[in-house]
Amino acid sequence: MQNTEPERRIACVGTFPPRQCGIATFTQDLCRAIESRNDSGRHCHVLAINDRAERYDYPASVRFEIRQQQPSDYRLAADFVNIRNCEVLLLQHEYGIFGGDCGEHLLGFLRNVRMPVVTTLHTVLPDPSPQMRRVTEAIIEHSDRLVMMSEHSAALLRDVYKLSNDKVRMIPHGIPDLPFVDSSFYKDHFGVEGRTVMLTFGLLSPGKGIEYAIGALPKLIPQHPELIYVILGATHPHVLQDRGEEYRHQLQHMAEDLGVLDHVMFINRYVDLAELCEFLMAADIYVTPSLAEQQIASGTLAYALGAGKAVVATPYVYAKELLAEERGRLVPFRNADAIAREVGWLLSNEQEQQAIRKRAYLYSRQAVWSEVAQRYLEVFDEVIHQPSVATRRYHAYRADATSPLHAVPEVNVAALHSMTDDVGMLQHARFTIPDRNHGYCTDDNARALVVALQSYELTQDDAMLKLARTYLSFVHHAFNPNAARFRNFMSYDRSWKEEIGSEDSHARALWGLGSAVSLARHDGFRALALDLFDRAVHVTADFTSPRAWAFTLVGLHAYLRRYGGDSDVKRIRESLGNRLYDQFLANAQDDWPWPEDTLTYSCGKIPHALLLAGQWMQHGGMIDIGLRSLDWLLKIQTSEGGHLSLIGNQGWFPRGGAKAPFDQQPIEAHALLEACLEAHSVTQDDRWFVEARRCFDWYLGRNDLGIPIYNYETGGCRDGLHEEGVNENEGAESTLAWLLSVRAIRAAKLVEQIGQSETSAEFATDQG
Repeated sequence: MQNTEPERRIACVGTFPPRQCGIATFTQDLCRAIESRNDSGRHCHVLAINDRAERYDYPASVRFEIRQQQPSDYRLAADFVNIRNCEVLLLQHEYGIFGGDCGEHLLGFLRNVRMPVVTTLHTVLPDPSPQMRRVTEAIIEHSDRLVMMSEHSAALLRDVYKLSNDKVRMIPHGIPDLPFVDSSFYKDHFGVEGRTVMLTFGLLSPGKGIEYAIGALPKLIPQHPELIYVILGATHPHVLQDRGEEYRHQLQHMAEDLGVLDHVMFINRYVDLAELCEFLMAADIYVTPSLAEQQIASGTLAYALGAGKAVVATPYVYAKELLAEERGRLVPFRNADAIAREVGWLLSNEQEQQAIRKRAYLYSRQAVWSEVAQRYLEVFDEVIHQPSVATRRYHAYRADATSPLHAVPEVNVAALHSMTDDVGMLQHARFTIPDRNHGYCTDDNARALVVALQSYELTQDDAMLKLARTYLSFVHHAFNPNAARFRNFMSYDRSWKEEIGSEDSHARALWGLGSAVSLARHDGFRALALDLFDRAVHVTADFTSPRAWAFTLVGLHAYLRRYGGDSDVKRIRESLGNRLYDQFLANAQDDWPWPEDTLTYSCGKIPHALLLAGQWMQHGGMIDIGLRSLDWLLKIQTSEGGHLSLIGNQGWFPRGGAKAPFDQQPIEAHALLEACLEAHSVTQDDRWFVEARRCFDWYLGRNDLGIPIYNYETGGCRDGLHEEGVNENEGAESTLAWLLSVRAIRAAKLVEQIGQSETSAEFATDQG
């Protein structure tokens, strides 16, 4: 008789093989174990996270693919699981596998699913960054149960996130159910019969500490000449993309230099589970010399215990917990001598080695996949039998339109690409088409450099890194070493129109270079930005423009985020900060708290710089003037209807005169927005977030004409508001102002700061 029972579905979100990733292996093994429980009747529908444009050759169990850096894919994935009436969502969380800042794109998915959520947290840090904390708190809020794999990680949840035990369940990392066997039986499979095998496996990357295990060999081999160290695993794909086989080659050269190359076997393959188990059973000693002290889970270590191996490990969190009660041996971090001592002791004390193996094997029986799957199924039943859960979720997300970020567009860099050729970013556009008649300028390319590096930081899109290289190359070419100044304007035929640009353009170049020093991941990129910054920063001592001082201070702040000990730069910061402050004192009055007699362009950058300098220098007077002048700027640029009404550049706003209503420029909204966000950072007053959002909404149509100047179709920004309408040209300055603004407003996480529910270090994961 045909079974008419409806399929019971579990939606499983994570990476999945053939993607080479520890979370992928875990997701696959857990799904197999759940479906193997004959009494569960459940089927896992996998939603796989892709980290590359070309798709993986997934098995049929993968029902939906989410492009890691595409926010829209996360919302479509939520629709997919909602329509299929999945009973529960099982999420495998690691910061590095989801897109956005600290994986924030995942939150768009969680906000829209209408089913209970069970989340396995593979990383919990004792001292998370503010952004990481915000994302993690949102994941915790959206999860009905949190699965932890160690007591230490559960304690971190309680201590760092103030979470009660009611929501947390302890389930160990799953392992294959392997027999306790003599290693000699399997050694001939790999050509190591008669040898003593020391094994390390997992995706290869710096931070695994393998160099210290190799460094132990010269002391081990004289007493144990039969010893061979097997290093099993392919290089981590992200490491391979960024640095190639540099780390593996360093290890090989090290082994050769130490004269132990004949005792090291490098197996550069990502092996399947069956072959991995055979390698484990052929090993005598398993070594895990990881340098990641806060690592709270490791599939490789769990697998080694499950195979009954004698383990030597550094004292990272997970190792200390699993190897307690003499289930293994711990050695200090970065200590080859200690590894040699402990491995040598195990090899010389067969009886003790066997006792450690048995304790490890018996302890690990609770973690075989069949037991782990049963524990997960029990958690699923807990949340499924709470009917209020799904109803609560549905109504919570229906209210999403009230969120301060509900109408923030996704970041679209199409216009950035359109306006950039192999020289740099062109200044102007005729409608949406780049206008070559006006060539290029340095300050646009410096700001484009910031946008491209911010985008690369969040997306790891090589196209953005390529753009950043083009912009940095332009800024480098713009530098006139004889004058230590930047040229600004270049014609389309690549000829400079001047030998020295304005003070403001020079300062904007420093802003871009300081940001590049702070953001760049690649040493060569950062080295050039650092060299240019160092050669160009000292001339600012002679500048007279308050805006040039302000732009320079913003660049100094970015630079000092990476090199905070640079005394020379700190002295420049103090000098410029004091000059800006003194000019306020000399010129400001109660009804005109401003250092100049006319309000012109980029006014918001001046209080922004004062707020930054005031915090650095612990100068309360600077902070007070920064807040007061910013508050005044906002008041005089607020319409009767409450929206932002910017000072126009057709007359500006002279002291004692009238504010020009047009033309209003996007760069003004951006400067005010970033100043408001800095004001919130200083005061923690949510009022400044509201003001920042009001500045942002100017782009979206909450302005004097009621017309959006952001172009949703092109991703560009129109050049401003004229009395007769919108300027339809989409030039570089306007588009860059928009892109910097949308990045800033998204990074601010307004929803969480105001009490709503919205919110790289990327973590390398083990093979298991």
